[in-house]
Amino acid sequence: MAERTVVAWLGTGLMGAPMAARLLRQGHVVRVWNRTAEKTAPLAEQGAVVTTTPAEAVQEAEAVFTMLRDYAATRAVLEGQKLAGKTVVQMATIAPGESRRLQTLAEEQGGRYLEAPVLGSIPEAESGNLIVMAGGDEALFRRWLPLLRSLGKEIHRIGAVGQAAALKLALNQLIASLTVAFATSLAYVEHHGIDVDRFMAVLRQSALYAPTFDKKLPRMLSRDFANPNFPTEHLLKDIDLFLESAPGIDPQCLKAVRRLYRKALAGHRFEDYSCVFEA
Repeated sequence: MAERTVVAWLGTGLMGAPMAARLLRQGHVVRVWNRTAEKTAPLAEQGAVVTTTPAEAVQEAEAVFTMLRDYAATRAVLEGQKLAGKTVVQMATIAPGESRRLQTLAEEQGGRYLEAPVLGSIPEAESGNLIVMAGGDEALFRRWLPLLRSLGKEIHRIGAVGQAAALKLALNQLIASLTVAFATSLAYVEHHGIDVDRFMAVLRQSALYAPTFDKKLPRMLSRDFANPNFPTEHLLKDIDLFLESAPGIDPQCLKAVRRLYRKALAGHRFEDYSCVFEA
């Protein structure tokens, strides 16, 4: 187990809550804050110290983990904090330039900064099997590696601040595009009356197969997209970030993918992104 550490955890949403709970189970002191206070109640039952403001959470912490919706929310929470001697570990999916601006903000307030976005969903967060991609100073990365190992099975230092953020967006672009590609083939198979089990049996034995197809297949077949691990709104935000930070890359394919997710979103607010099947 990693050395016992006092951690501030800012943001206890779909991913933040199970990740904070994981640190609690590893024996760390976790001081939590969330804009919607009711979402901290399950963590309080597990031993977290619930605070009423970000400043109260940060005050006694050595590391300040943020898992908030986007750059704007993260910046708003960090601005004005007393960060001397503390490290901000930013784990949400944001753009490379946004991450570098947060690094500047943290350093101006006396702190240090490490980006550490993750690949995986709620089950992986609960079991500590996330893939963590870190960007920042190598010595700082090594300082906090034991804590990151409490959250992930694979920890990769990608490079400087901004590079891990870019890699995470590259991977989320694949999530968006692969899901659209699979949904298109599944709809085509259904249209022609081909047995879905036969389609999947052939696909699973081919080089075309990706495990995400089997994860999303039950939702697409049942048309049940409720209780998402990753809401469509969040994936759309990441598609936009990718497009905004990808000069020189032809955007037409991804813009078509984005149109489909926007079409799906009209009838599926805060539901799983596999609802793109219906678009």
